[in-house]
Amino acid sequence: MVSVARRNLFNDKTRLAITLVGIMFAVVLMTAQIGAYMAFVSNASQLIDNSPADIWITAKNTVNVDSAKPFSENKINKVRETRGVLWIEKIAQTWGLMKLKSGGTESVQIIGFDTESGVGGPWRMKEGNIKDVKVGNSIIIDESSLRRLGVKLGDKVEIFDKQTEIVGISQGVRSFTTYPIAFTSYKTAKKFSRIMDYDQTTFVLVKLELGVNANEVVEKLREKMSGVDVYTKEQFSRKTRMYWSIQTGMGLGVGITVLLGFIVGTVVVGQTIYSSTMEHIREFGTLKAIGATNLDIYKIILQQAIINASIGYALGLLFTLLTKNLYERLGVVLILTPKLLISMFFITSIMCIISSFISIQKAAKVDPVIVFRA
Repeated sequence: MVSVARRNLFNDKTRLAITLVGIMFAVVLMTAQIGAYMAFVSNASQLIDNSPADIWITAKNTVNVDSAKPFSENKINKVRETRGVLWIEKIAQTWGLMKLKSGGTESVQIIGFDTESGVGGPWRMKEGNIKDVKVGNSIIIDESSLRRLGVKLGDKVEIFDKQTEIVGISQGVRSFTTYPIAFTSYKTAKKFSRIMDYDQTTFVLVKLELGVNANEVVEKLREKMSGVDVYTKEQFSRKTRMYWSIQTGMGLGVGITVLLGFIVGTVVVGQTIYSSTMEHIREFGTLKAIGATNLDIYKIILQQAIINASIGYALGLLFTLLTKNLYERLGVVLILTPKLLISMFFITSIMCIISSFISIQKAAKVDPVIVFRA
């Protein structure tokens, strides 16, 4: 029966090519959209995910890491009184207006961190050292923002009319909000800020001693502290990702695009398999006349669907991998994990199996008598 499926499938090369192109298009569309979405949400919580802290403390009702509001630094005293705390660090996050060489301006997300511990600072450097921001008004810019800002290492720019030197270039710190990220010392960030008082901060990060349960400490801090929200690292990361996915409609947009890709692929494959089935309908009648069961007919058509899915998926995956660098040059990063790629194969297979249902019903109902008709 398998040989019949292959013969029917490869008998018409043009029809097969159209089918495979449709599947490949669907695979590329779905994989690229999901890969880009995964990269976007990963960027949204990158500051949280790349920190060594176990607990994050924010102002009350902070919806995500980019929308932080200042609160009193005195809250740290309550944290110090809590058993199991290994260390505490502060991050000052604010926004600045950078004057470009072109004469224009660009909003910049400024993140101030402790240069001694490095907590909250860039996690990978291309040029320079994170401790270089200890001196004067100096910042570290990610390499992904250099072309946009038209700057390089050693350049001097103005942020809110304060002359600032670029002393380092980081790697892998792509901004989800599209605004460039500038790392600097905690003190300098507060100097740039126009919304933060000298005795305020935006985040308090807590590292716990080995073996201490983070959820239990979070509950204790929530009971002891008012005017702030306390999260485990995982909770705050998930809250940030869910905000951008749901509140902004980005997740729905990606879901609709993936669904359209699935529908397009299903329709294309369904049409070609149905066309092939009708073309060979007398052959199915012959098979039933010589004793083939409906199950045997199902196997033939499902075999065609699986072969289509396997070849189309392989072509789609290859095309996606070959164009991945092109996407990144255009500013779109794709995260293609093994789990995603395996899932896409099963989604493609399901798409092709669903598309064969009409053909299965048509072939199963064929009357063997058709063989003896003129």
